[in-house]
Amino acid sequence: MNINIKKTILSATIATMAVGGLTTSCVKDLDVTPINPQQTLILNQDALLNKIYASFALTGQNGGAGSGDIPKEIFDNEGMSGFYRMSWSLNEFTSDEAGWVWSDAGVPELLHNAFAASNTFSFAMYYRLYFTITLCNSYLDQASDPQKCAEARLIRALNYMYVTDLFGAGPMSTSISSELAPYYDRKQLFAFCESELKACVEDLADEGTNTYGRLDKAAAYILLSRLYLNAEVYTGEARWDDAMKYAEMVINSKYYHLLETGKTNPVTNEVYSPYQMLFLADNNENGAQYEAIFPVILDGIRTQSYDATNFLVFSTYGSKESDAIPSGTNNSWGKCARVKGKLVEKFFPNGDAPETDNLAEMISKAKDDRALFFSKGYSQYVETEDASEGFSCVKFRNVRSDGKKAQAENFVDTDLPLLRVAEAYLTYAEASIRKNGQNPTANKYINKIRARANAEQKGSYDLEDVFDEWAREFWFEGRRRTDLVRFNRFGGQSEYRWEFMSNQPNGGSFSSNFNVFGLPSTDLDTNTNLKQNEGY
Repeated sequence: MNINIKKTILSATIATMAVGGLTTSCVKDLDVTPINPQQTLILNQDALLNKIYASFALTGQNGGAGSGDIPKEIFDNEGMSGFYRMSWSLNEFTSDEAGWVWSDAGVPELLHNAFAASNTFSFAMYYRLYFTITLCNSYLDQASDPQKCAEARLIRALNYMYVTDLFGAGPMSTSISSELAPYYDRKQLFAFCESELKACVEDLADEGTNTYGRLDKAAAYILLSRLYLNAEVYTGEARWDDAMKYAEMVINSKYYHLLETGKTNPVTNEVYSPYQMLFLADNNENGAQYEAIFPVILDGIRTQSYDATNFLVFSTYGSKESDAIPSGTNNSWGKCARVKGKLVEKFFPNGDAPETDNLAEMISKAKDDRALFFSKGYSQYVETEDASEGFSCVKFRNVRSDGKKAQAENFVDTDLPLLRVAEAYLTYAEASIRKNGQNPTANKYINKIRARANAEQKGSYDLEDVFDEWAREFWFEGRRRTDLVRFNRFGGQSEYRWEFMSNQPNGGSFSSNFNVFGLPSTDLDTNTNLKQNEGY
């Protein structure tokens, strides 16, 4: 049987396997013995691979709540325990992009860059990553299909890349074992991810030949380019040539490409730019599927959770936003997520952002299709916890470009483009400028991105331009902290500031130790091989 990951069947099916609470470093967590001695468990390999893919969109076995993957002792709110929501919170709340109105446990410490190793989100994210790594190990211990094993290896490497980036160290396990996992520092984790991504390429499907939602060679190329772009941070050794090499392999793909065609909704007459089309409910078929190298599949009927694009749509919309720019849902959380003023400056450096509920006016004034903000009744800068401070994000929507209705209003159909082609263009541009200074190829690639957004094109770009372009192209997509660290705009510096950075209204400095998160004390107590990160 061939696994077929589609919107219509993706689910948390793993009925043949019981998964225990992940409370140690990958120690026998999937080694489950039946209570009935007459019963023999037979692993359904395709169900497990489906579960591995589903771990990017779902949080447990019963929709948005019930039988959560992460035990309540680790995170008692299953809705917040998803891979993307937690990684997004760690990378966006700590940065110059996203604020939050509610005082959820763990969020203020992230917003104020004053988190401990016990922070709710970093603590649970650590276990989420190793939960998925353990699923991959279990699959690889028993499966034999070369292509599917290559996909599981790539997903395992992707999760270890998040460990490398967020924690800088951790236990390393590639199989299910009762032995304590060895400790890997950042250089060792980098080397493992590099070797795994290179090793699995040969067995991955050629670009565009796999089922939509499943991985192919381009995913390995773009992850290698990302890994090499951050190599200097991770290992102390720059790898700009390698970053360019693999980025260009994506850019030159005969299947994947930037979406450069917009559309007019035949029912509402709303005009969608190519950039907006990436984040609509039919982005699996409106042309955006050719830009999404790894789309995390969402389905309003069959993949119900409060993670991924469900989280992105629900948290950014309030009733005012929905009245003017429909979200396509009835599950608004009242604009609890908000845009920090520092991000708005990337589009309006002269402080002239309009106060409007008309998206066309906002885009026109910014001269950039990516300025998807709702500002009417809101101040630009976040100074308190008042919800009237900070613009709204109206980038992610459960609305189809063809005028048809999404399947449901309480959960979204909008797929999450976790890896997309635009990253390769900016990766190449940054790496080439860092190595060679301003150059024609970098200029061409940045202009390609800006042309798609109808933004002004320039004759040359420097690193400062690239830094701002990462924000404009990928804002609220869960990567900003990583970019800030690479540009030395995060911990250990005081030149670049945003509101309430280090809990100072106008921004303050904080230690470079906070460029990584602390390892959970529970794992340190259990696994004596591990070492805590400096400063925690």
